[in-house]
Amino acid sequence: MGLSKNLNYAYYPGCAAKQIQKEADWSARAISEQLGLTLHDMHAATCCGAGNLQEHDLAAALAINARIFSQAEEMGMDIVTICNTCLQTFAYANHRLTREPQLRADINAVLQKAGVRPYQGTIEVKHLIWVLVEDIGVDTLKQHLKNPLNGLKVAPFYGCHAMRPNEIFAGRGGTVKGPQYLETLIDALGGDSVDYYGKDKCCGFHIMLAQEKEFLSMAGGHSLEAKHAGADVMVSPCTLCDFALGAYQSRSEKAMGVTIGLPEMNISQLVGAAFGLDAKTLGLARLHVDPTPAMTRVGMRHPA
Repeated sequence: MGLSKNLNYAYYPGCAAKQIQKEADWSARAISEQLGLTLHDMHAATCCGAGNLQEHDLAAALAINARIFSQAEEMGMDIVTICNTCLQTFAYANHRLTREPQLRADINAVLQKAGVRPYQGTIEVKHLIWVLVEDIGVDTLKQHLKNPLNGLKVAPFYGCHAMRPNEIFAGRGGTVKGPQYLETLIDALGGDSVDYYGKDKCCGFHIMLAQEKEFLSMAGGHSLEAKHAGADVMVSPCTLCDFALGAYQSRSEKAMGVTIGLPEMNISQLVGAAFGLDAKTLGLARLHVDPTPAMTRVGMRHPA
């Protein structure tokens, strides 16, 4: 298990959080500091390769991920990420590497040729929301509340990459029938979760370029459904879902001929708002639909 119970983690924000969704990284770091959770940057880590490399060259994908795991293992820490796609990629690779000794030996032979420390298979990969619920605990979260959500209606959007395949994420995926981490967090912050059909469906990110019309219908459809269900804001634990649902909402509105106007933010930003962190620290000015009108009830002022 590494040093998870000491609240030290090898932090892997993912490529999106370093570029297009920087606010997710900022807010994750900010709430972690509040909670005494230490995120240790993995300076030598590369891109996880996502699904594209797995499809093109599975052995290369496993080697790249084993190299990252080896770094965390040498640090003596489990990995925590804020990207569902990185989580799925890591979880799949680690599932195989820890259960198939010969495969791990073969991959380690590749790593050793490159001068990389072999991976022993001792680390775990977690999403930040798992850490908040499992390792920090809702009672501790409640102790840090300065601006409870006061019944703010929040639509959770899980994103499919933190739920599938079931054999890897069983008991943790956050499906409608399984543990509901986002609802747990929303409730702990004093909000009301909005239930709707699309909350555990795909945001459409992966067909964004290949099938733009279908993508806009998927992403916009989820947001519109949540809005019709009474949501004041929508939250996701995934930076790519943030991008699809937030940055593309105006284009979805045009394509669908409707007005949605639903603020979408990363779950870390919502936690930070409830902790009393300011809008600048949380990067709320980067959001594509201003959440301030909905967030005034929790003492949030307009982003500077």
